[in-house]
Amino acid sequence: MKVLEDKKGNIFKILSEAISEGIVIVNQSQEIVASNDVADRMFGYENGELLGASLNVLIPREYRGTHSGKAKEYLKKNDPRQMGHGRDLYGRRKDGSTFPVEAGLNPFVIDDSRYVMALVTDISVRKKQEMEIVELNNLLEEKIVERTAALQNSVIELREEVSRREKAEHKITESLRKERELGELKTKFLSLVSHEFKTPLSGILTSATLAAKYTESEQQDKRDKHLKTIKSKVKYLNNILNDFLSIERLESGKTTYKFDVFPLSKVINEVIYSSNMLLKDGQRINYPENIDDIDLNFDEKILELSLTNLINNAIKYSSEFTTIDVAVSENNEKLAIKIKDEGIGIPERDQKHIFNRYFRAENALLNQGTGIGLNIVKSHLESLGGDVTFESTENKGSTFTIFIPYKNQK
Repeated sequence: MKVLEDKKGNIFKILSEAISEGIVIVNQSQEIVASNDVADRMFGYENGELLGASLNVLIPREYRGTHSGKAKEYLKKNDPRQMGHGRDLYGRRKDGSTFPVEAGLNPFVIDDSRYVMALVTDISVRKKQEMEIVELNNLLEEKIVERTAALQNSVIELREEVSRREKAEHKITESLRKERELGELKTKFLSLVSHEFKTPLSGILTSATLAAKYTESEQQDKRDKHLKTIKSKVKYLNNILNDFLSIERLESGKTTYKFDVFPLSKVINEVIYSSNMLLKDGQRINYPENIDDIDLNFDEKILELSLTNLINNAIKYSSEFTTIDVAVSENNEKLAIKIKDEGIGIPERDQKHIFNRYFRAENALLNQGTGIGLNIVKSHLESLGGDVTFESTENKGSTFTIFIPYKNQK
């Protein structure tokens, strides 16, 4: 303050001590020409100790290089402004420590000499509070992330629990459905068994009773007729029992297959011979051609069961004076055995269910049958790499085809 005139100095002292900001005035040489008590205390100096000192003593070393040029440039201007413009500013105390500040610059001219007045505010408390707020925000964000992750984990766990419950409910529902189906199948099975066994057993009993009445030698043809009926009914019952045994083995997983090499003609001859006993009046079976040289490596019993089932069905669902054709051919590297009849056929709406266990087409309900034969045939053949398919037209007949893998041929 000694640099200014005493009068002006007194005015500066009166004004500067009345405000709470630190005031530092520098000349064009960036020498401090005045400072108030607030500025002295802020920077750690005694009253008047800063007079004549370079402004650099109040600036941290790392900022001095850029500050000098900017200060000279600013002294040429006349507009007041905020120092820093978005940058953090720091002051340097006498002891070398630094602290954050805000500085407003105001240029002025006295006696043709340029000066700059800096209004300096120590913002250490504010900066500390800002840092605390930043830390609190960071902590809050971390907690939000943690809570969000925990919430997401809870959602995932909840979804997994819902999924587990849905699966458990589905499993229970499926078990109940299967239990109901099993109950229905058992009821249907008992009904079928009682009906299918009762009818042929009644026929056997009747034929045996009538045959016993024909004691004379000349009545042998009548006895033979009843004996044929008995044999036919016994054969039918035997086939039903075989079907039920196959079902039991398939369900329990106890089915075992035995591959042997055998002539195809041997099985077809035996099946057709047995089926001839079931023929109605005027029915006949056309024997396949050119099979004497065909040997198979297959399960003979399964082939016999399959052919018996299909040929017997052809007889049962065909009327008198009709023909059942049995033909053999090679088809797509498989041996194909076709059984074609001129029977009642299968209604189109029932065809998709024809291999279902216990299913019987609507037009076949009055005929004897268990509804398990085709299911057994298809299950066995598929287990051995074969298959069975069909084509059918209601009231015109059906053609069932058994496919045996070509690799099983000798």
